[in-house]
Amino acid sequence: MVFGTYRKGSRYERELIDIFQQKGYSVIRSAGSGVGTPSPDILLFMRGKQYGFECKAWDKGSLGIEKSKFAELRHWSENTGMTTMIAWHLSREGWYFLHLDELGEKEKNFTVTAKRAREINRRVENLI
Repeated sequence: MVFGTYRKGSRYERELIDIFQQKGYSVIRSAGSGVGTPSPDILLFMRGKQYGFECKAWDKGSLGIEKSKFAELRHWSENTGMTTMIAWHLSREGWYFLHLDELGEKEKNFTVTAKRAREINRRVENLI
């Protein structure tokens, strides 16, 4: 991973953390997410609601999650019982939230298009 890409990604993770903290959620950013133990980048908790978010800031027409990472996220979700989602930040649009089963399986990864994310249109307001 290019260092600049990591810095950009962590900046957007912190942005998302701030958004949910302002909404009253308790938030944990997973230390070393993406390189250590398999877990989502951000965990949210509030009065029985629990979410795990794998955060992506990718300004392309589609987003892909490697099959191995996708399998880890699915296992995490099944093992913890937490709703585990992809949080995708698109420039000038903000955050879109996708359930794992909303991504389509391809040969090497699971993908979703920006068009499909817009059609689903699940935003921060839909989660709180």
